[in-house]
Amino acid sequence: MGLALATTAMPAFAAADKADGAVVSTSADAGTPTGSGDQTAPAATPAATPPAPATITDASLGTSVIGRFFKYQAAEWNQAASPLATDPNAPPGRRGYFPPQPVTQPPYPFTEWPYGAATALGANRAASVDSPFMVAIADTDVGKALSSAHIQTYGWVDVGGNLSTSKVQGGNAPAAYAYDPNTVLLNQVALYVERTPDTVQEDHVDWGFRVGGVYGSDYHYTASRGFLVDQGLFERNKVNGLDIPMIYGELYIPHIAKGLLIRVGRYISVPDIEAQLAPNNYMYTHSITYTYDNYTNEGIALTLAVTKNLFLQAAVAAGTDSALWNAHQTLTNYLPNPLFPGNTFKRDPGSKPAFTACARYQSDSASDNLYLCMDAIDNGTWGYNNLQWFGMTYYHKFSNKFHVAFETYTLFQRHVLNLNYQAAVPYAGQNPGETTGQYIWQSGGTPFSPTFNNGANPGYYPFNGPSAAQCNNTTQVSCTARSATELSYWNYEFNPLNNISFREEFYNDEEGQRTGYKTRYYSVGFGYQHWFGPQIEVRPEIVYYHSLDTKAFNNNNFTGDTSQGKNYQLLVSGDIIIHW
Repeated sequence: MGLALATTAMPAFAAADKADGAVVSTSADAGTPTGSGDQTAPAATPAATPPAPATITDASLGTSVIGRFFKYQAAEWNQAASPLATDPNAPPGRRGYFPPQPVTQPPYPFTEWPYGAATALGANRAASVDSPFMVAIADTDVGKALSSAHIQTYGWVDVGGNLSTSKVQGGNAPAAYAYDPNTVLLNQVALYVERTPDTVQEDHVDWGFRVGGVYGSDYHYTASRGFLVDQGLFERNKVNGLDIPMIYGELYIPHIAKGLLIRVGRYISVPDIEAQLAPNNYMYTHSITYTYDNYTNEGIALTLAVTKNLFLQAAVAAGTDSALWNAHQTLTNYLPNPLFPGNTFKRDPGSKPAFTACARYQSDSASDNLYLCMDAIDNGTWGYNNLQWFGMTYYHKFSNKFHVAFETYTLFQRHVLNLNYQAAVPYAGQNPGETTGQYIWQSGGTPFSPTFNNGANPGYYPFNGPSAAQCNNTTQVSCTARSATELSYWNYEFNPLNNISFREEFYNDEEGQRTGYKTRYYSVGFGYQHWFGPQIEVRPEIVYYHSLDTKAFNNNNFTGDTSQGKNYQLLVSGDIIIHW
């Protein structure tokens, strides 16, 4: 059986979901609605990539799995879309009366303005990923069975490196994903197995699922406390590790308003421009804004298309970045203190039901998209990482070649240990010049202490744990730790295979709880994205970082040595992503 792609112009990895890589099919011709709905289609021209000439047929790829894989990769070279002959009777890739597709992929990391915890409503056909692996196995018994079930398996490899003015181990931090200066990293080897619901049709209930695993150094930035990575990340600080940041099922119900999508499981948190998954980002490095906010949730999320323009979301999860089973686990308190007075405390005091609510509005032309969220809101008790997130993203398209993505948020946690706390009567073991807060922190007096016995033994989080706060009031054992930020990406497309991005941000870590340093940051960077075809992308870039209030860079964040600290950093970096 030959393979027939579902649409006339197929992106490689068109992420409609904010961060978890939900993939949608697109078409240069938006087509007509497949169900009820007599709305007038928008007048704006969809920003779909013109279909590449059909230069190959399925039969011309041969029968060898390996041969088909490499022949297909070669056929896509220098093309912006699949050159494989398509089914002329394939249904349209999106609802005709919905706003048009705003951008194309390539050269962008998505085709829909991103929103989280949902496969794109009104713009996704089942089994619509342009995957060389799926093409390669299409004529095998396994490939036929997967195709019949609308299940796909695909992924990518991402390798990156950097040259930095910082020199010490971990010294690029708080810059992230390339945290070690002057190194080459295997950032990600990703494997997805998924079935996505057909959300274009409006006549029957459909379902989907995803199991998405990632191996590499980027597991540092997907971790959920108590789930899979604990030993390697928190106890041993292994360079590479395995995580499964997405394990969920989906149910699509078309008969409620313009469609309701229900997701249950572990999924990427809803807000943000950026994402953990490499192909879902403009640039290789990540902003401080993204690095220090929510990563994943475990729970249930509902997305309702109220109209073609307005989507509403609600979710309940077990806090942020915390496994469901953490809620009732306890640990020994090695130093009872005013913040944690008992002989035990919860493994994660922030692990409790948390609520998310979002509203997304997109204009008829898709030139403007506003996404307002409050993410994972509960009582805000200090946890791993119980961040109370309030913010928004906004996208504006000036033309089919030029758009801006803007984000701002504030977040906080309550009852965070104050490292500046000084008790009226010091503890017996407290060293001269050491604050009471530091002594509690280093002696196992919190669930997140890096050491026990005032630094003598490894604690609950020898590596990569939540930070304490540097509060203004030295007489209080804890305070509310806040941060606030703004971030924007300005993007210009030269042609469907080449784009440049300018990134600027300002980040204020008011109590130093997020980055470990109580300071304000700004950074500016330029990135260039070149695609050799839909499956291979390179992203060189240069970014300048500055910390205004302390020397936050070139510090060894594993040993605590800050003797070589700097208040600036210049980072030249880049990566290559190869899809399969």
